[in-house]
Amino acid sequence: MDNAALKQLKNFSILCVEDEDGIRKRLVNTLKYYFDDIYEANSGNTGYEVYQEHKPDIIISDIQMSNGDGISFISKVRKSDSDTKVIMLTAFTNEEFLMDLINLQINHYILKPLNSDKLLEGLLNALGDKITPMLTLSKDLYLDAAKRELIFKNETIPIRKRENAFLQLLHKNKKCCMTTYEQIEAQIWEEKYMSTTALKTFIKELRKKLPTDIIVNVPQEGYKLLE
Repeated sequence: MDNAALKQLKNFSILCVEDEDGIRKRLVNTLKYYFDDIYEANSGNTGYEVYQEHKPDIIISDIQMSNGDGISFISKVRKSDSDTKVIMLTAFTNEEFLMDLINLQINHYILKPLNSDKLLEGLLNALGDKITPMLTLSKDLYLDAAKRELIFKNETIPIRKRENAFLQLLHKNKKCCMTTYEQIEAQIWEEKYMSTTALKTFIKELRKKLPTDIIVNVPQEGYKLLE
């Protein structure tokens, strides 16, 4: 599992609605590994009140509950909110339930019994369009290529277009080979001539931005990411 994707879950809030206390407690304890902001409710009616107060990014709810079932609860939510991601839990594959889930634009559903693998798969599936693809450069250091940013722990570091492209190229070649001077000139400098001085200055400026030095020079050949 990509640590960069898991790290992004911390950016979202989640509401857990389950009427069985034991199941809800275990579920909330598991969610604490991924989220900082977690709300809970023991029925659909209470869940809707908590939803209105906190407006979470994600709702995970059982379908069959006393004092307000999951379908009725999500129906209320969907009357004014089509953006919140919804994951439903069910012990049944009843076709009537499945049609309700489709009509309510449910993002994912999980069949009980629930386990951590199913839960994590459901979360990442539901949040698919919200999770930004990031490249892992080293421990705690990620590249958000779309935003041209380095992410290091809780720090965001903006980088330039050429720096972004260079780091992507290093990452692409990480497992198979190093990145040669010829590749850098052809793919990073494109149509322009790359002098040795220009390359050294470029690498020096990029290293100043990096919170940890991950660029290794292979003399007379090129560069690679520190393993």
